[in-house]
Amino acid sequence: MQTMIHQQSIHADQSYLVVGLGLTGYSVASYLLKHGYRCVVQDDREQPPYLQQLLQQYPQVEVIRQPLSESLVAAIDCLVVSPGLSIRSALMKKVAESGRRIIGDIELFAEAVTQPVLAITGSNGKSTVTELVSEMIAADGKKVAVGGNIGVPALDLLEQQADADFYVLELSSFQLETTSSLKPLAATVLNISEDHMDRYQDLQDYQACKKSIYTHARNCISNQDDSRTHYNDDDIRFSLTSDQVDFHLVQQPETMLAIRGQGLIKVAELKLKGRHNWANCLAAMALAEKVGVSTAAMKKALKNYAGLAHRTQWVADINQVSWINDSKATNPGATVAAIEGIDEPIILLAGGQGKGADMSQLCEALKAHVKQVYVFGEDAPSMLADWQHCTAVQKVDDLQQAVSSAAQMAKAGDVVLLSPACASFDQYSGFAARGEHFCELVGALS
Repeated sequence: MQTMIHQQSIHADQSYLVVGLGLTGYSVASYLLKHGYRCVVQDDREQPPYLQQLLQQYPQVEVIRQPLSESLVAAIDCLVVSPGLSIRSALMKKVAESGRRIIGDIELFAEAVTQPVLAITGSNGKSTVTELVSEMIAADGKKVAVGGNIGVPALDLLEQQADADFYVLELSSFQLETTSSLKPLAATVLNISEDHMDRYQDLQDYQACKKSIYTHARNCISNQDDSRTHYNDDDIRFSLTSDQVDFHLVQQPETMLAIRGQGLIKVAELKLKGRHNWANCLAAMALAEKVGVSTAAMKKALKNYAGLAHRTQWVADINQVSWINDSKATNPGATVAAIEGIDEPIILLAGGQGKGADMSQLCEALKAHVKQVYVFGEDAPSMLADWQHCTAVQKVDDLQQAVSSAAQMAKAGDVVLLSPACASFDQYSGFAARGEHFCELVGALS
């Protein structure tokens, strides 16, 4: 395959240690073994999630089920780590100082891919923009492959969709930490707000990691309204507040998404709701333009795209009360965006694992838009303390009690919003499981 020739010629003589056998590790190990690389897999779990699948395909592979150690990596040229493993540990620093490469699956992808890549990151909205720009490309009659931090692992895209005209990747900060060779046709940082502060030294550290996506990009697309996303004066900008950029809003007389002053579509025609989603649409338009997508295809995709599950997803209207599932909001910035995108009075359901984020940054939004908050989960006590002077807040045991309490309080015209501002792993397997439980609870109400 053409996409593999470049990769084979670079590091064919190296030995690889794949660290972690989750979905990403399985993808990496399968890729390396298929193409004849020397590869060992390590996972300190007795039964890693993808162990049986890997052994069925490659029974000869060596899988080491013990903790990662200096002796284990002594004979290895390159470590390929899963995004969940921090490369900032003392051991990882020693490995880097020894001259060994520490990379992730996106770096392997970058070394192999020959087709144009669009790369998308940001604290919030990246899944929506990734899906939306992909819909625009498809609406223009081109083949598009979508993956990375969403859906299919990037290396699997090379195998499954080698004939794609474009690859569109959602990238997390963890993936960017181990990527240095990616050269996107266009890249964007949508926004920056506190997230993963348990892994980064501070917001500036996190910001620098996100902005590394721009390093080799041909076109850098940034958010005029968030200076932390800016790369340089040549950036292509989108904005909700300024019309002095390429992608912005106009009043003609209704609010429209526009490209350099020309209205494209009324925001009232969008299925996506909330001002934060208007910004996501503008970012997708900017990316799509850089790969030659027609405005007709952009408009068609914008009009038809209904959004992703668990991202300000409408669930039901019950007795004139709207119930919204925004379980994907796992940091304060995402919750602020959801709150500020709703005009009606809000009853907010929030809580879980705060990941060290400063929850007091929600106070302004709570004061302005939220009449009651029900907090639950591991960090509910600290959230109660941070918010008790901002609006009415009550601690409950779990999401079920939060839904029940909200149902009793809500009046016609209110919105009950699950937007937790926290990770879900204290009580759920992930944000999707939390969102699905919320939908079930709401369904039971009706």
